Formats: sequence, structure tokens, C-alpha cells
Amino acid sequence: MRAFEWLDMASLVLALRWTVLLSVIGILGGGTLGLIVALGRTSSGRMLRIVCLLYIRIFQSTPLLMQLFLVYFGISILGVSVDPLTAAALALSLNAAAFLGEIWRGCIESVPRGQDEAAQALALRSWQRVFLIVLPQAVRIAIPPTVVYLVQLIKNTSLASIIGFVELTRTGQIINNATFQPFLVFSLVALLYFVLCWPISRYSRKLELRFAK
Repeated sequence: MRAFEWLDMASLVLALRWTVLLSVIGILGGGTLGLIVALGRTSSGRMLRIVCLLYIRIFQSTPLLMQLFLVYFGISILGVSVDPLTAAALALSLNAAAFLGEIWRGCIESVPRGQDEAAQALALRSWQRVFLIVLPQAVRIAIPPTVVYLVQLIKNTSLASIIGFVELTRTGQIINNATFQPFLVFSLVALLYFVLCWPISRYSRKLELRFAK
């Protein structure tokens, strides 16, 4: 056991970069797959809608912690060596895709039906109606809830410590094991999460007010 030092505080601050990195990967990977899921949920193909709905139900109805375990240990069982960052990024992306896909599905369906009908009257093709008429309007609606979910995604990165990825929470655990000062260490960890998430929450509120007008 040793005293808490300023170097420990520096380690916590530096660990934020891995939390940010994992969050960025999760939102980019989850956003890409989530858009595919959202388009599948709103497509005219019945089987595609069922598959996308099943995907959403599975990932929304199971804990992210279990998904991390299944990805990390499941890939290893297949004989493929995977590091904690890759496993955490994959699990977070798959999980985020389910939630973002459902959020964006609602945003797409909130665009007035007349917009699509007007595009059909102009003889636009299906992909033109989606990407030129519907999605640009849905994006405006989707920005506030997407930013809100980003805050949740940042906090969910803390679960990656379970599979050995050394981000902010795992760094706090390591420092606590050396100093045996859990209240101090995890209070600082919570403060750093707050510093990271609070500006995003404020920005989300401003976006909601702006688009409400």
C-alpha cells in the first residue's frame, strides 16, 4: 500500500484517451451498421425487416457485459487471437447499432409520408427518394437523440475493463489496488466521466431547443 500521488492523477487523465478512442470507434462502427439496420427496418422487404428487428431485439434484450464476454471469448474459441480493444470495439459497435438503428428508424418514419409520395410523383427511384428526400430530413430529427445516446455509449465503455482493456475505469481499479483509497480514486474517475459527458449533454439540450423551433 502506498499514498495516492500526482502521477496517479496523471495516469487517470491519460487513460481518458482510451475511453475517447473506444467511444469514437463505437459510434462510427455502430453508426454505420445502425444506418443499415434502420434502412432495413423501414424497407419494403418483409424478411429484411424481420431480420433487422430480430437483431435489435437480441442486442437490446441482453446485457452489454454478456455481449463483451461472448465476443471476447467467442472469437478466441474460433482460434483467432483478439486483443481487448478489438473485442470491446466490436461488441460496442454491435450493441450501438441496435440502439441507433431503432432511434434512426423512428426518425425516418417521422418524416411525413407525403414527402416520399411527392418524390414518387417526380419519378425518383427508390434509392433517390431515400438518400435525397427522406434521410436529409430525418438527420435533423435524429441529431439530438443520437448525441444523447453518445453520452450513454461513453459510460458503457467502462464495462470494457471486465475483459482487461485498460481505459479510465480499469486504470482506476489498478491505482486503487495499489493505494487502497477507493473513495478518492473512484471519485476522481467519476469526476473525469462527468467532465467528458456533461458538455455533450449540454450540447444535446441546445440542439433539442434549436430544432424544436
